[in-house]
Amino acid sequence: MGDFLDVVGDWTEIKLRIVQEYSKAYAMILHKHRQLKFSYIDAFAGAGSVILKDTRAEKAGSSISVLNIEPKFDYYHFIDINHARAERLRQLTAERNDVFVYEGDCNKILIEEIFPRCRFEDYCRALCLFDPYELNPSWEIVETAGKMRSIELFMNFMIMDANRNILWANPNAVRPEQIGRMNAFWGDESWKEAAYESRRGLFGDMIEKKTNDAIIHAYGKRLKEKASFRYVPDPIPMKNKKGVPIYYLFFASHNEAGNRIAKSIFKKYKTKGLGYGS
Repeated sequence: MGDFLDVVGDWTEIKLRIVQEYSKAYAMILHKHRQLKFSYIDAFAGAGSVILKDTRAEKAGSSISVLNIEPKFDYYHFIDINHARAERLRQLTAERNDVFVYEGDCNKILIEEIFPRCRFEDYCRALCLFDPYELNPSWEIVETAGKMRSIELFMNFMIMDANRNILWANPNAVRPEQIGRMNAFWGDESWKEAAYESRRGLFGDMIEKKTNDAIIHAYGKRLKEKASFRYVPDPIPMKNKKGVPIYYLFFASHNEAGNRIAKSIFKKYKTKGLGYGS
């Protein structure tokens, strides 16, 4: 099938279920307000399917699985930077006139082509999924979505990428290009205050890294205070089989009903006894 299909762990299956369940509830609510046009946006859409790590079985990915939800969204916008993946999505959706496939950097495409079609004042709404494998999207995208008031989002905070490459015990050893990535993701250098604290030690002041929970809490606070999302429930941690967090799945919205539904879904999967979440 090609090397462009992602091989994913169990946590991806859980995330897909969460997104599917919320997407169906979202579509049912918006479908009742026919003056509104609503879109589904997958900013890292992939090739339409994934390979399960344990069984090597092929399974529909987030983009294709949402196409089967009833009632349907009015429009579907799928983005991938990889040509082979984007081309496969085009082939899989060739008979659909409500699906638009874009090839390139989602940070550029969202601002220039998709978000202008989702403006609140034009009676448009959108549900957007950011499902990258590294720190992405840029803060500009997240803040723009929040201030538009018409967009709800699910987003991975890739804490494993951050811990491996940026949030080291010795911050002075981090390469400048990695710091630049974190600045783009966070929006400025305030992540340093969220991630580190100074403590008095035996040999003077010492820099100490804070916990994952402290960093994630600070980002959630930023989604509210800086990006202006009204509702940001506690994210759900997605862990590997060793119990190590791969990423934290955030939800952000301006709608009380959406917040209530997302919190209920998160709670269900945190308590399913699957070993993911806490």
